Amino acid sequence: MIRRRHVLYVEGYDPQGAAGYHALFARELKRFLRVWPLQASVGELAVDSDDLAHWTIETTGPGWQVVTRYEFVRLEAVISANLALPIARQVLRGGRWMLDDLLSGTSFRIFRASWRFALHLFLFQAMLIVWVAISLAGGAVIAWSAAAFFGWPAFAVALLAAVAAIAIFAGLVPLAERWMVIRIVNCWPHLREFGRGAPSGYNRPVEVLAQRIVAAARSGDADEILIVGHSAGSAAGVAAVARALELDPDLGRHRPRVTYLTVGSLVPALALHPAAERMRAAIRRLAVDPAVLWVECQEHMDVMNFWGFDPVAGCGVDVGAQRHNPTIWNVRLRDMLAPAFFRRFRWSFFRLHYQLVMANHVRAPYDYFMLVCGPLPIASWAKDPAGALAQFDADAGLLEDRARKERIVSSE
Repeated sequence: MIRRRHVLYVEGYDPQGAAGYHALFARELKRFLRVWPLQASVGELAVDSDDLAHWTIETTGPGWQVVTRYEFVRLEAVISANLALPIARQVLRGGRWMLDDLLSGTSFRIFRASWRFALHLFLFQAMLIVWVAISLAGGAVIAWSAAAFFGWPAFAVALLAAVAAIAIFAGLVPLAERWMVIRIVNCWPHLREFGRGAPSGYNRPVEVLAQRIVAAARSGDADEILIVGHSAGSAAGVAAVARALELDPDLGRHRPRVTYLTVGSLVPALALHPAAERMRAAIRRLAVDPAVLWVECQEHMDVMNFWGFDPVAGCGVDVGAQRHNPTIWNVRLRDMLAPAFFRRFRWSFFRLHYQLVMANHVRAPYDYFMLVCGPLPIASWAKDPAGALAQFDADAGLLEDRARKERIVSSE
């Protein structure tokens, strides 16, 4: 039974940062407590450094209590700096990313691995192309009108075309932000750089996280260390855990147990690029090491993950009989959400993408808050989700623990 858990959470490409995620966690905990009759409290957000923040959760059920230190790897400065680049530069980088993926065959490999993921990516690429095309076409039409109806000279027409195109492009920026086009277009060039080992804003947080994993394991303060990588954060997490194993080859071979949980993972999308040697090397390191349990959660309705895909062999990493990881855990959003809520958000791809780090509406074999706050180790949930859920009675007490206590009482 877990009594103390240390969670290290790596966010996706989301600029809201530690404060936003702390508020989200506190709000979702209230929903969790409507499903499970427990006592739980969330501590205040503590900013430890430019790279780390944390809060503490104390959760109590019948016959068990878990104290969780929830550490948040702060990527908001990196992401905000990326998004603060001049919009023209972001668009040009996005164009190079699209062209490189196409010419390198990466787009085809992604489509073959997961057509759903590929279509969502192609959608944002198409919106970028349409955004630029509308701006250029609008500028051309306005300039043509000036030349045709007012007889403007050629240099004035050219200047007007450029000014009008820029104005239309700028006017569409709020819409591009609302539809997440800018964030997606900004995200992928940076992820591509990181995947192939080029200088990247992710390098420092990865090193900090790796050292923090090693320090947490050596301290022995927790029964279980859980690293969670969500969305784009899954790639940084893979690299950090691989680096932690370099720093301490004995990591996970003694207490505490170490588990890496990937949810809504983008790792294959990075590793499928021919130049992504860094990412494939990290995958290979985790795949062959039995001391760290890697659990890969996949969900069919989340188009922003790779459902039914092998994140090792499918990415071209062949480790043969040495393979130990990952354990694939197929989860179902329909099992954890109220039907009306699911129907309402069925086509809200980003909302569904975040669900696996949010609270359920009903008890289900996958429950993020029970994973980070509950008394069972992650391995129990991943290897037999239904069996782990069945260990809890209606009052959220552990049946096995209750039966053990009853046997002790009867023997006395």
